[in-house]
Amino acid sequence: MSLASVMKSEEKLLLPTYDRHKILFEKGRGLYLWDSEGNKYLDFLSGIGVNALGHGHPRIQAALKKQAGKLIHVSNLFFHEYQAELAQKLTKISGLDRAFFCNSGTEAWEGALKLARAYARTQNNNGHKAKWRLLALEGSFHGRTFGSLATTGQKKYRQPFAPLMPGVGFVGFNDVDDLKRQFDGSVCAICLETVQGEGGIRPVSAEFLRTARELTERTGALLILDEIQCGLGRTGKYFAYQHYGIKPDVLTVAKPLAAGLPLGALLTTNRAAAGFHPGIHGTTFGGGPLACAVAVEFLDVLSGLLDHVSELGNYFHERLDNLKTRHSSIREVRGMGLMLAVDLDSADTAKAVVAQLLREGILINRTHETVLRFLPPYIIQKKHVDQVVRALDSALSQNSKPTGRAPKSSQVKIEKGNRKR
Repeated sequence: MSLASVMKSEEKLLLPTYDRHKILFEKGRGLYLWDSEGNKYLDFLSGIGVNALGHGHPRIQAALKKQAGKLIHVSNLFFHEYQAELAQKLTKISGLDRAFFCNSGTEAWEGALKLARAYARTQNNNGHKAKWRLLALEGSFHGRTFGSLATTGQKKYRQPFAPLMPGVGFVGFNDVDDLKRQFDGSVCAICLETVQGEGGIRPVSAEFLRTARELTERTGALLILDEIQCGLGRTGKYFAYQHYGIKPDVLTVAKPLAAGLPLGALLTTNRAAAGFHPGIHGTTFGGGPLACAVAVEFLDVLSGLLDHVSELGNYFHERLDNLKTRHSSIREVRGMGLMLAVDLDSADTAKAVVAQLLREGILINRTHETVLRFLPPYIIQKKHVDQVVRALDSALSQNSKPTGRAPKSSQVKIEKGNRKR
């Protein structure tokens, strides 16, 4: 089928929710994708962080084939062998106690919000002051469902669907004083991304996260971390919060968990889990045997890649820092591990750079208007980083003048950072 025919069919049949690039992909292998005309692309977006092992990984393909031949779906009215095994692996690497499986990141976040309110109700019933408010962050993005939108701190996502769920306040990003001012005994949870993704690849500061942890511990509120994009190895540790020396009460993960199949997870402490009981929450498809079997295999592969992610993340960040000294259009380089961003001085420049790299066979994308986002598969090598940096240098040269200024590091300072200084 040709690109033209697919586009024509979609225009007639699909809701117009995506502004797609005019490329029809047909196959992928490793770090590369091929389109319908045989053009080859280096994938430094990995399906927005989903294909963390690249395309067609042999162990993932083997797990898919094996389980698809045995059992694909059975419903959560019955048992299968992989949910407990996957939960055991996730709780071990996270330091949390229990898991709930769903289909996506936004569903995991909805579950976390419901858990926060349900847990608060158990406290309220024990004579504590009523807790029901949620504090989220400006610039955040938690998904497309109503609860997720209600806690997303970007008006462009929220306004078309207002009014949304009440009881949500937004705190200035990394503004400790604002967090302290807005937090009181009515707050049932502080909800944040350890590293904001759609908000421009912005790591939360160590002081801010410590303060959030201290405030919630003081009142019995929950600290809920969204690591749907930054978790599961993306920053060089299993979870980004592990760089900070704290542990949340509730954690949401998704994107790479089942290596391309839909699967999200909500992880909690035993204390927070007390808010749920049979019948209060559920899912039809979440945690099926096929997705869970693949996720078990993904985690086994991931265990041997964390050091590599850290090493390549350090290298990539340094190369981007050096590029910043040459181009005045680069305002900042930031991120952790293989979740990196180049913030440019204009949206037009960012659009032009993404388009040029696409023409040269390199996939990245733009978020928060001016930010170039890099989420490559964990299996990249230095030569792939060098290729992307060279292409980026060339694209920026058409939109900015060289400068001799000294580099200024923008890596967030945390107790146990993953970049060598």
